[in-house]
Amino acid sequence: MDLSVTYLLNSGFIVELGRTLLVFDDFEDQQDLVGQAIRAGKHEAVYLFASHAHFDHFDAHILSYQQEAARYVFGYDIRRTKRGRMFPQEKVTYMRPYEEWEDACIKVESYDSTDIGVAFRVTDKATGKSIFHAGDFNWWDWTGETAENRKLAENAFRKQLKRLEGMQAALAFFPVDGRLGPMQDKGAREFVRVTDIGALITMHDLTESGWQPAADFFPAGRSFPVWSPQYPGEQRTFSV
Repeated sequence: MDLSVTYLLNSGFIVELGRTLLVFDDFEDQQDLVGQAIRAGKHEAVYLFASHAHFDHFDAHILSYQQEAARYVFGYDIRRTKRGRMFPQEKVTYMRPYEEWEDACIKVESYDSTDIGVAFRVTDKATGKSIFHAGDFNWWDWTGETAENRKLAENAFRKQLKRLEGMQAALAFFPVDGRLGPMQDKGAREFVRVTDIGALITMHDLTESGWQPAADFFPAGRSFPVWSPQYPGEQRTFSV
């Protein structure tokens, strides 16, 4: 089957999976791409996810979709924010790391982050296909940090990575942030080594670095499609 993905900005994406519409981390959508997808009326259920409360992942403008939304699924930290309290709480599920939520259409599993909030694995029950969205989970190895802080960042990343070993997903969204310079794909390299994914979409790169995987990026004996979107509205279709 085909899975359609539209880039919004930063870590924001629309995923059309069968009759289900998933929207991740939509903090800015000047082209009204989400509204257009919803108004097209092709989907039986619409779900809006926000991994955490950082301004570049969560914005209250998605409140405008409350009539169409089957559910808002938010990282637990959003509950404490003024923006979060604006939403109809009967339509919001807040998730802490390592929790599950499901309804008739999807199952959501949450994982921890190396920043705040959570990462999501969403499985569409009709198709059995899963999507992983990392939120701000990454190996944030910043040039110029002290050796101690860089080691703490590595330890936090590796601890969470163990919980992801063997995870299957038709498609994974993972940060490859150009601000990290030569370290920008360090986390992604480790992530694809221990998981079983069908395709990778990079995110959190407002620098528009145009990153492309080197030949040694892929695990031994494996390869899969990789997409690094650069402008809002860019779209790709993946066969899963």
